[in-house]
Amino acid sequence: MRILFCNYEYPPLGGGGGVVMAALAHQLARRHEVTVLTSRAGDLAAESNDQGVHVIRVPVLFRRQLAVANFPSMLAYLPSGFIRGSSLRHPGFDVINTHFVVPTGPLGHALARWHRLPNVLSVHGGDLFDPSKRSSPHLHAPLRAAVRWMLAAADEVVGQSRDTVRHVNELYGVKRDVGLIPLGIERPPAHVVASRATFGLPHDAFVMVTIGRLVARKATTQLVDVLAASAIPNAHLLIIGDGPDADAIRRRAAELGVAARVHLPGQVTDADKYAALAIADAFVSTSQHEGFGLVFLEAMACGLPVICYDRGGQTDFLASGETGFVVRLNDTIAFGHAVRAIHADIYLRRRLGQRNRQLVENYFIDSCAARYEKVFAAVIDRRLAAERGVAPTSQ
Repeated sequence: MRILFCNYEYPPLGGGGGVVMAALAHQLARRHEVTVLTSRAGDLAAESNDQGVHVIRVPVLFRRQLAVANFPSMLAYLPSGFIRGSSLRHPGFDVINTHFVVPTGPLGHALARWHRLPNVLSVHGGDLFDPSKRSSPHLHAPLRAAVRWMLAAADEVVGQSRDTVRHVNELYGVKRDVGLIPLGIERPPAHVVASRATFGLPHDAFVMVTIGRLVARKATTQLVDVLAASAIPNAHLLIIGDGPDADAIRRRAAELGVAARVHLPGQVTDADKYAALAIADAFVSTSQHEGFGLVFLEAMACGLPVICYDRGGQTDFLASGETGFVVRLNDTIAFGHAVRAIHADIYLRRRLGQRNRQLVENYFIDSCAARYEKVFAAVIDRRLAAERGVAPTSQ
């Protein structure tokens, strides 16, 4: 197949949504021709080859940070992407896979109509519902109507969790079948060489690690509160990632007298990310909502128990007592109890970690790619059958 992916963000731009789409593109590029149409910032090349994937980046003019997007750059991506995408005529494509109905949805829809191709729309959670943002599409009638229209117009809609699939119907009133394909991660390196000293951590510390963009939705300052309230003298919090909340996290740590035990190395390489997971005792997250939660899977693959809230797609695969602790949203007292339970019982940590290594086997990228292949083949078959006026062979 010749596949065109449309996504506003693609590594090193953005966060988890772009990362998993890149992993999916890499996997599919082993057997198919794959092109990605995305945005450009900084000194990134206009075109490149990324593990067999042809990456085309269009200028958006207003973006200055790799980790954080803004509305002007999102809006600029739509006309810039259409101008470049509409010129991609040879050798042509068989299917378009549009990721994130906001902001990429209009571009994928327009290019699908321009090239007369089927469009598979992948929704990731935050593009439908983000409780931390007043700009969340479900809160504004014009945006809600636009999202509803694109969800209804796509040839196929795929969500990555039951939470996201449910929002298509409950928040937007779209009555249609929505495919469920859990996201997948790359297998972590088999042998990670890691040292706590690399991150400024004592060798005998109890290390809680969290990974993600430091934005309001992640509510990472709550983890500083939990650390201070835990009364575990050797507990340290390692925060991997960067974003506008970094200074607020440092201020909160200073206010609570735990600045020496809160470590913010910023954005790191994949190798350092896995090193951070390798030296940690538990993975913690106070995110207010996750469409799916790839980082939880990465932590599980590294044998860590997970402590998080009960809002989002991660509830598809996380459960208290089985993978760690899933705590009621914003119940920091219960969160602290979970941290102390993990700290107090090394055998519990090991049991949960071993169980997580087993469970994550169902969530690697090769499985995700195989399921997407079936969806792409089916929509291509339906489109060809409709053009010929015959029943599709996949039925």
